[in-house]
Amino acid sequence: MTRHILSLPRCLGVGLFGLMIGQVFLHAQAQTTSMDSPSSSALPPGIERSAFGQLPDGREVDCYRITNDNGIEMRVINYGGIIVSLKTPDITGRMDDIVLGFDSLDDYLSDTYRQANPYFGALIGRYGNRIAHGRFTLDGETYQLPTNDGPNTLHGGDTGFNQRLWHAQPFSSAEGRGLVLTYTSPDGEQGFPGRLSTRVSYTLTNDNELAIDYRARTTRATPVNLTQHSYFNLQGEGSGTILNHRLMINASAYTPIDETLIPTGEIADVSGTPFDFRQPTAIGARMGQKNTQFAYAKGYDHNFVLSKNPGQADRPTLAAKVVEPQSGRVLELATTEPGLQFYSGNFLDGSLVGQSGRPYTHRSGLALETQHFPDSPNQPNFPSTILKPDETYHSRTVYRFSTTQTPEAASY
Repeated sequence: MTRHILSLPRCLGVGLFGLMIGQVFLHAQAQTTSMDSPSSSALPPGIERSAFGQLPDGREVDCYRITNDNGIEMRVINYGGIIVSLKTPDITGRMDDIVLGFDSLDDYLSDTYRQANPYFGALIGRYGNRIAHGRFTLDGETYQLPTNDGPNTLHGGDTGFNQRLWHAQPFSSAEGRGLVLTYTSPDGEQGFPGRLSTRVSYTLTNDNELAIDYRARTTRATPVNLTQHSYFNLQGEGSGTILNHRLMINASAYTPIDETLIPTGEIADVSGTPFDFRQPTAIGARMGQKNTQFAYAKGYDHNFVLSKNPGQADRPTLAAKVVEPQSGRVLELATTEPGLQFYSGNFLDGSLVGQSGRPYTHRSGLALETQHFPDSPNQPNFPSTILKPDETYHSRTVYRFSTTQTPEAASY
């Protein structure tokens, strides 16, 4: 499961985007060569730190405001590695926050938030997505995890990485500025075997990209599937639904689910189904269709099997592209991961109020979670998620932000 990428060809259909990914990777490689916690240093230019609140046990939570040379601004807290804000320009140059989040730690700790449990902007681990019945067998031993999503385990259990206080170290380089987050999960935490040392770097580049590198090592064989759970609304958070966003997903297959949202094990062709996003399509265009999969998930909440070039399975390739017609904002996504979970904000109900002071209503944000497939520890025909002690887990995802003057004619 070691995924070190030293040279990268052009990504599928992304041209300079692919070359930029390669440049940012070399920077991230230099920043993350060791799994040891980084040492403290003065804040680099373009990065500010402020207090964000205090956890019930008295530990302080910090917020890091990171700005690139073009004015794109990201704010990250070390609680859960949460991206609380990400401001990018529209076609007129107006800056809006395009991710769902809060200005106060209390909002992330509130009973209302924890009951809804949307995982806004958080790092997810040890295992992103679902594990059936919270149970798997590894090397002849059966492990039981907390079940926090009906009969299943979701996003690492009831106290996953999204609720941990990470150690944060800011950095700056020629490519951009960012934050290295480290957390060590003890052997047995949430029922998982092995002591897992995790290191995640966020790099906001001067090419208007957010590159995320995930690394982990373990003392015992264990499932690992790390991801990032930001919700995007390219018109601006609190600005209504994402149903008019035009989405392309580079996938000719997806994994159908049962009524508890666990994959059936089938790899299904998207042709002729509402899951065919190989051509850009408005997210809401087919959601009114009668479809058993929609009935189970209340919309889109499915894993897509990403198309990869032969021999390049572990190199970042184009996974998805989103265009918002009114603002002209464009989001491109490339990853080394084999899967992408597209979630259409089906359970947002207006009970949570965001930074704009407006409620997050039904389908007011979309998540694109790069990942290995759900329930892989129980699905032998899915790519393995087992990390062994002699291996290094490395996964890489890059978001690129831009605008287009002609969103309806944007090339994909």
